[in-house]
Amino acid sequence: MMLDIATVQKLSEFRKTLHQYPELSGQEEETAKRILDFFKDLNPDKTITGLGGHGLAFVFEGNEKGPTTLFRCELDGLPIKEENSISHFSTIPNKSHVCGHDGHMAILSGLGTYFSINKPKKGRIVLLFQPAEETGEGAEAVIKDPKFLEIQPDYAFALHNLPGYPLHQILLKQGAFAAASVGMSIHFKGRNSHSAHPEAGNSPAKALAKTIVALEALPQGMENFSLVTVVHAELGSIAFGTSPSTAVVRATLRAFENETRDLLVSYAEQLATQIADEYGLEISFDYVESFAATHNHPEAWKIGLDAAEELGLDIHHVGNPFRWSEDFGLFSSHTKTLLFGLGSGLDHPQLHEPNFDFPDELIETGVGMFVAIAKKLHY
Repeated sequence: MMLDIATVQKLSEFRKTLHQYPELSGQEEETAKRILDFFKDLNPDKTITGLGGHGLAFVFEGNEKGPTTLFRCELDGLPIKEENSISHFSTIPNKSHVCGHDGHMAILSGLGTYFSINKPKKGRIVLLFQPAEETGEGAEAVIKDPKFLEIQPDYAFALHNLPGYPLHQILLKQGAFAAASVGMSIHFKGRNSHSAHPEAGNSPAKALAKTIVALEALPQGMENFSLVTVVHAELGSIAFGTSPSTAVVRATLRAFENETRDLLVSYAEQLATQIADEYGLEISFDYVESFAATHNHPEAWKIGLDAAEELGLDIHHVGNPFRWSEDFGLFSSHTKTLLFGLGSGLDHPQLHEPNFDFPDELIETGVGMFVAIAKKLHY
């Protein structure tokens, strides 16, 4: 047992407190204060605040030279109204931790508790509490922050709880683990007219309809896996005396490789531009929530596999990458990374569902995996 019973209970209660006070991406000020307060008695060798926004990093130093290993979790919640009958229900209207970031924070807090007693013998261990994962902006902000140079890692590890898999199961995969994605908005502009004389204007209605159908068919012509999901469309405004002049289509484009995603974006722009030209419309594009593909490095993957085997955990080798995205993927471009899954239960509500609640039983499993990984590099 990595942690005593009292510590496990303390972490569970801390997780429930975090669950009650979720904050959205980029707004995690109070969450960061709670984390900082938890670590005040753990005596890390260095504490970095304001990292990429409200991010925090706690550094535990060894006496001998060695690698720098980063363990990362997420601070932010979601703009989703919770629908649960739990005692630690979210107290913030229309905001919740229904992705399990509260549990991930509790795991890294438990890791801090362990390292406060069992300092690494060599190298440095960095515990990163990263902001703004849900929007895909946090990892980039952290990496671009000059303070990140102080903790530039040789390895980076993270986990994500995964409903639909047996409780405590470890899900591993070499190479691509989670997809690259981006949110694309296509704006059409025509010309208003009186709704009694629509022929005098230029409505983008037909272009809107054609674009919706054509976008989702785009992946059929792609060699590698890709997916376009139209998530929103809007035509004009509610004005019954006026024909519309504007329209917007919003879609999420994803692929297992950054290059394939970028190619898909290029094809989507070409397609929409052709449709706009066909109907004599102006067109523009903008993008949000850009996530890099998460690629697991062979060396980091082997370390994670060995750790899971030594702990006697049930291991599932994933065949295909997951379609969802994780901004941890950006760390893949800078260091040797491993993102692995931690099963949340076969019948557990899925991520982002309003009745999701992180299983506290996973806290000790997550801490155990990270400690076992650290032992291979720092002890």
